[in-house]
Amino acid sequence: MSTTPTAEERGSASGVARAIPARGWRAVFPPAQWLAGYQKQWLTHDAIAGVTLAAYGIPVSLAYASLAGLPPQYGIYCYLVGGLFYALFGSSRQLAIGPTSAISMLVGVTIAGMAQGDAGRWADIAALTAAVIAAMCLLAWLFRLSSLVNFISETILLGFKAGAALTIAMTQLPKLFGVKGGGHGFFESVAVLAGQLPDTNPVVLVFGLSALAVLLLGEKFLPGRPVALFVVVLSILALSLTPLGDLGFKVVGSLPQGLPEFRLPGLRLRDVDGVIPLAFACLLLAYVESVSAARALAQAHGDEIDPRQELLGLGAANLGAALFQAYPVAGGLSQSSVNDKAGARTPLALVFASLTIGLCLLYLTGMLYNLPNVVLAAIVLVAVKGLVNIGELRHVWRVSRLEFGVSMSAFAGVLLLGILKGVIVAVVVSMLLLIRRAAHPHVAFLGRIPGTRSYSDSERNPDNAPVAGALLFRVESSLLYFNVEHVREALWQKIRASNAALDLVVCDLSTSPVVDLAGARMLAKLHQELQAAGIRLRLVGAHAAVRDILRAEGLEESVGYFGRRITVADAIDEFDGGPTKASRA
Repeated sequence: MSTTPTAEERGSASGVARAIPARGWRAVFPPAQWLAGYQKQWLTHDAIAGVTLAAYGIPVSLAYASLAGLPPQYGIYCYLVGGLFYALFGSSRQLAIGPTSAISMLVGVTIAGMAQGDAGRWADIAALTAAVIAAMCLLAWLFRLSSLVNFISETILLGFKAGAALTIAMTQLPKLFGVKGGGHGFFESVAVLAGQLPDTNPVVLVFGLSALAVLLLGEKFLPGRPVALFVVVLSILALSLTPLGDLGFKVVGSLPQGLPEFRLPGLRLRDVDGVIPLAFACLLLAYVESVSAARALAQAHGDEIDPRQELLGLGAANLGAALFQAYPVAGGLSQSSVNDKAGARTPLALVFASLTIGLCLLYLTGMLYNLPNVVLAAIVLVAVKGLVNIGELRHVWRVSRLEFGVSMSAFAGVLLLGILKGVIVAVVVSMLLLIRRAAHPHVAFLGRIPGTRSYSDSERNPDNAPVAGALLFRVESSLLYFNVEHVREALWQKIRASNAALDLVVCDLSTSPVVDLAGARMLAKLHQELQAAGIRLRLVGAHAAVRDILRAEGLEESVGYFGRRITVADAIDEFDGGPTKASRA
């Protein structure tokens, strides 16, 4: 039986959310909205999806816990409590919460320098980081900061993810070759691995490559199926029932049986330097990845998510991780796709997944003893493959070499500086790119479109007719204190480069929604400079709020009336049929 929802079911599911107004406490407690319209036939779909998600999540979480430098069960705890707490506050119906490769790696490499070799302190710092993320999410929700992540461009994330994928892969390749590995940073790890290749364990390598092949084939031909669980079971049977276990395989070993204990983080903020930057970097990655995945799934189902509410959902999931011996969690597209393709209709699927994982922790942990680490490495390598989007990188290269260079700066930042500093580089580059674009807006010099009374950018439309004795320009952004000098200099460069005598300069403000005090004063200064050169300045197309500040600065008295109906064509008509140059001056 197919678990893919029909159009009628999708419409019904999404219609519930739109039919019930989210007000008061219901607005911050989504189950009050979707439970009101829950249909009996959805229960089977949610249960199947939950069991499938658990089957996918258990082997993946074991692998990700090794990236975080924590015992394997901590990864399972992430799936157990993360999804359960998210289901109470998240707005997405299909998003699955658990450990992710990038966050696990970020936690592992950063805490390594804080824990000082103490395994207990390592776990406490990881839990404390999750608690700080939960607090940051709450503050961001209270102050409505969900839109801030939009300042991190997709181009930056494209390069960051590719760098993170290579960094993560380098931590797993030594396990694939059956060697110790080592080194700090990507390039040193490559050098260390190259030196250890003569010590490769051929049996472990063949076993790992076989696991990789099965996982890749399963990803291609059986998408959304728990192929990783199949590989885990086969590998455990192979090491348990054959002599392979005596050939140098490292295994997971015994895992504690039972559910995680409720426990407050054993450390406080003042006890650990660097937790806040780590938590901020994790929050940035977690929120961007979670909202991106949630939006993609919502669009596929004709549904909607609330980005601000996702802060509460993510915060609740990380609070649960902090209180139940786990580490920072997020929503990921891979596990969410598994949940969706398995037929999840509501977040109740996450509850079923947590119940399934809880039963496994109570009764089945002993079966994982002979799980080889090389299989976990293969699972991670297949998972991070999706972080490298070669097709999109090629597209960015074709569309904009500048954007591609920005993407590569984030890529290089991760490889050279590590994932935590790479996140910071990505943020800084995004901010610098935004500031550069805002500080250097395009100044378009206009010409008349043949056969019309309209004017457009002559650089893009060479057939536009120039207006004799006049220079027309339009700033394609707001006029603000940090870009007014660029605009003024661009205009004077054009005037100096012009061989024809000028009598009129027209400034079209129709594409400048905001003009601040510095912008108004720049226009006043420009009027004085042009007037001294015998050139008149006219302002047209100004929006209401812009007209207000220009009038308050006294521009209308000096440059003339610039009401909302005055256009570039009107200013040119007045110029062509108006008074002489001497009287205008």
